[in-house]
Amino acid sequence: MIIVSGCLSGNNSFYNVAYKVNGRIKKLVDENKAIPVCPELLGGLPVPREQSEIKNGTGLDVLEKKSKVITETGRDVTKNFMDGALATLELAKRHKVKKAIFKSRSPACGCGEIYDGSFTGKLRKGDGVACALLKINGIEVISAD
Repeated sequence: MIIVSGCLSGNNSFYNVAYKVNGRIKKLVDENKAIPVCPELLGGLPVPREQSEIKNGTGLDVLEKKSKVITETGRDVTKNFMDGALATLELAKRHKVKKAIFKSRSPACGCGEIYDGSFTGKLRKGDGVACALLKINGIEVISAD
């Protein structure tokens, strides 16, 4: 069993309600080979919601309390992202998950690169909060890209 970003499997979880269905990931979910998750929803954020980015850091920096997750209007949603990452990890442990396929560039699921916190579309190397927490706990995370 693996976990996958819920928005890629057709779940209505993407921040602006836009669907980002990935046919291969949806097929894994439909065949009960993958569990769809959205760390942002698990952390208590609604759909739709403001776009969020990690300010001055990466998901690892957020976990180490060196950075925060901020919305476009400046609201601090770090706690939601932390709670969602922890809930995602608990789900992964409960199902003995060893691998995740996550949406790229997301402040929660991003794997390898994320938006830089300027809300200008610029990218930086690093992982989202949930991705970083899973990796720290020995779960392999790959980007859906």
